[in-house]
Amino acid sequence: MASRSLTLTRLLRPRSRMSLGNPQFTGHCSSFRKWSTTDAHNVYWGGKWIRRAMFGGTFVGLGALGYLSLGWDTDFSRTLKVLWALPLRLGRDALTAATIAIDYEYSLWGLPEGSIERTRAKHEVHLRCANRLQQLCFQNGGIYIKLGQHIGQLEYLIPEEYVQLMRASMLNKCPVSSYAQVCDVFMKELGKLPHEVFLEFDRSPLASASLAQVHVARTHDGRKVAVKIQHTHLTDTAAVDTATVELVVNILHWIFPAFDYRWLIDEVHESLPKELDFLYEAKNSEQCVYNFKRLSPHLAPYIYIPKVYWNLSTTRLLTMEFIDGVGVTDVDAMKRLGIRPSDVAKLISQAFAEMIFKHGFVHCDPHAANMMVQVAPSGKTGILGKRKPQLVLLDHGLYRVLDPLTRAHYAKLWKALVFADVKGIKENSVKLGAGEDLYVLFAGVLTMRPWQKVLDPAIDHLRLNGTDADRAELQMYASQYFMQISELLKRLPRVILLLLKTNDCLRAVDNALGASVNTYVIIGRVSSMAAAELQLSQGSPIWSRLRIYLDKLEVEVRLLALQVAACLISLQRCLSSFGMRLGFREQIL
Repeated sequence: MASRSLTLTRLLRPRSRMSLGNPQFTGHCSSFRKWSTTDAHNVYWGGKWIRRAMFGGTFVGLGALGYLSLGWDTDFSRTLKVLWALPLRLGRDALTAATIAIDYEYSLWGLPEGSIERTRAKHEVHLRCANRLQQLCFQNGGIYIKLGQHIGQLEYLIPEEYVQLMRASMLNKCPVSSYAQVCDVFMKELGKLPHEVFLEFDRSPLASASLAQVHVARTHDGRKVAVKIQHTHLTDTAAVDTATVELVVNILHWIFPAFDYRWLIDEVHESLPKELDFLYEAKNSEQCVYNFKRLSPHLAPYIYIPKVYWNLSTTRLLTMEFIDGVGVTDVDAMKRLGIRPSDVAKLISQAFAEMIFKHGFVHCDPHAANMMVQVAPSGKTGILGKRKPQLVLLDHGLYRVLDPLTRAHYAKLWKALVFADVKGIKENSVKLGAGEDLYVLFAGVLTMRPWQKVLDPAIDHLRLNGTDADRAELQMYASQYFMQISELLKRLPRVILLLLKTNDCLRAVDNALGASVNTYVIIGRVSSMAAAELQLSQGSPIWSRLRIYLDKLEVEVRLLALQVAACLISLQRCLSSFGMRLGFREQIL
């Protein structure tokens, strides 16, 4: 065990650096060093004083929190619940973390890297630890389930075993509240039981997520509705979760100053109360409808948001129009409806590009359970006779507003990324707060591509193919540059951090649908148009306006060239696939 011990001085000693796909990256990150999975292992197995500091800090924090919580809440019974639940949840956290660390250490001990035995053992330990993490999320609930949901979107950074388990269980199959608890919410919010409020009410939930579950009901005038009911325990656990996050983050920063995730505390403080207020969610949904009708009328017929029944809604109970659509990643169901998955991927890209770059009012939780697809009511069909899709957006609790300046810089940055413009990437990354030393890393985090791919002028330079090689490469970069990523996240505005989360969710959906290279053509067009419109709105002189119009024309020409190139690439792939099948058939004959 002594050989595993690592003092903090040795841990922070500068070591050789590797390039993030580009020799310049070493210079840009001269104040940092590479952070590997070995370092994370060494932190855990560090000297006894580190572990003592962690445990000591935990109990000191608990005592301080107990004192403060008495002053925060005048409801003494609720304070007692918080004081009981916090150490219990922290104890689960610590036990799960320790069990996972020990399992990885001893399951892989002595197995040569790259060997079949190590690969098999790693797969098994991934499965065991993913199940432990799932159990922790289900036991603690609340924001822990939201954490599990986000892990399910990080397929290029997290081992596949974690992603598949979290995606299968965290989106709409979470633990449910009992019917008695549902009745309790109805009585507190509406003063009546479900069967008194509705003509019909299904006691079994249709789906259950982190904050609420959904039941199907029918109003007295015969309308079918979806009733979203907040889990009863969240009133108490929301305060506990916030305190837990704050305590853990502060202790980690105290022991390891380089691990500065204190921005997460502010985000939880701001986001969680809003997500627990269903009337706020309802207002967001109506604002989203208004934005598409006013700012994106060409797209509005293909975006649908369920109607809210305000007279049957409160802060903890939301009644909406029932939509009988198919899952946004259910490719087989789409094909049965006559909808092409590629058209759905394109529509999702268009919708969120418009929200980000033109509306400045963004749905920041677009995972697969929060989107559905149905046939567009217009009855129009595409060139090949396929029916056009309509995207249904659900769960509007987490939105963010982008101020015009941030939106302009973000739009220009994505335009530069699509066209592999180094000057534009650096200039706008710096303006968004990444700094001149981390703009290369910021580009990599946004696109999930190494720097040499970002600079590749090819049409599909930003495309992720979903191969094991892609996944392994990104996981390697994530472990090597952990410290730099932490510093980057600390610097960026919190609204940009939520956009990164949005990107992760959309990337996972795109991958499930078979993402098209046209996705980045869409982003390039919408971001370029938005940047030009923002410049024009500032009242530029005539010659500047002329230059902006010429820039827009140039962008359209370049995008047309990209689309032609994309069509040629697709044709080439089809011909190659046909040729391979033909050659195989000839060999058989």
